Amino acid sequence: MLRPGDDAAAVAEAARVLAGGGLVGLPTETVYGLAARADRDEAVAAVFERKGRPSDHPLIVHIADPADATHFTEALPALARRLGEAFWPGPLTVIVPRRPGMAGAAAAGQATIGLRCPSHPVAQALLRAARELGVPGIAAPSANRFGRISPTRAAHVVEEFGDDLLVLDGGECAVGIESAIVDCSRSHPVLLRPGQIGRDRLEAAAGERLREPDDEAPRAPGTLEAHYAPRARLRLMPAGMLNTALQLLGPAEIKLALYSRTVRLPPGARLRFKSMPSRAEDCAHELFAALRELDAQGVDLIWVEEPPPGPEWDGVRDRLQRAAAA
Repeated sequence: MLRPGDDAAAVAEAARVLAGGGLVGLPTETVYGLAARADRDEAVAAVFERKGRPSDHPLIVHIADPADATHFTEALPALARRLGEAFWPGPLTVIVPRRPGMAGAAAAGQATIGLRCPSHPVAQALLRAARELGVPGIAAPSANRFGRISPTRAAHVVEEFGDDLLVLDGGECAVGIESAIVDCSRSHPVLLRPGQIGRDRLEAAAGERLREPDDEAPRAPGTLEAHYAPRARLRLMPAGMLNTALQLLGPAEIKLALYSRTVRLPPGARLRFKSMPSRAEDCAHELFAALRELDAQGVDLIWVEEPPPGPEWDGVRDRLQRAAAA
C-alpha cells in the first residue's frame, strides 16, 4: 500500500513494521529499496525471498548517521571515515570489516559489510524512527525482482511487489542510479561499482588512487555481469552502428524501441523512440524510468546509444552494459 512519505504517522507505521521483522518499501536519493532490519537474519531472509535474490549476494545496510556504523563494524577504517566525511549523507557505500556476529545474512556470510548513510529525507526519517524502536540499521537492496530494472518511483515498487507491501512515497529519486561502492576493508581502496560521485572526487577525498577490482575483492551488490535488465532484449551500440542498423530496417513490423542521445529516427520508421538527455546527471536521473517506460510498450528489443566517453558517464555506462549482458 502506498503511503505518503511526508506523513509522520505513515513513517511511524513503517518503523513498527521494520521493528517487528517485516518488509517496507522506502525511497532513497538513488533508488527505492526493499527494507528489513539488518540485525535480524530472519528478516533479511524475507528480502532475499521476496526479490528472488540469491542469498550469497550481499545487501547494503543503511544507517541514519556515521555513529551508527559501530553497530556493524568495530571501527570504521580511516579511509572509510574520510569518504564518509566527504559524501555522507549521500550516494556512497563503503565496504568495511563486519562486527562478528552482526548482520551475517545481510553480508551474505562475508567478513565485510557495505554501509551507507542516505540523504533522502524520508529515508532519514524512517531510519531515525526505527532506531528509536531498537533497529540499528536497515538492509535495503533495490525494490525490484532480482536482476531487473531498479525502481525510481513508488509506483514502480507496487508494480514489482503488489499492494500488500507498505511503500513510503518520497517522489522520484533525485540521483536515479545506485550508489558508488568503495572497498575500504583492505590496505588500498578499490572502486567496486561506479555511481554519481565521480572517481576524481572519490580519489580526492580518499587521498589516494582507487584501484580496480581483483580476485581478492569482496562480493558487492549490483556487480554481476548481467543486471538491471528490462524484459525486452537491450542492445548497446555506438551512434554509427545504430544509424546503420536503423537504415537497414525493412518495412516489416518490428517491436523495437530506440533510446538515443544523437541518433534520430529515419523518415517513416515505425518504432518507439525516447530521447536520451545530453548531460550524464540528467540521464542517470531518468535512466531506469525510461527503460521501464519503453519496456512497458511491449517491445522485443531496445536499442540504446552508447554513452559518450568520460568519467561522468561511468555510472550510466556501467548500468547499461550490465543490462545489455542479460
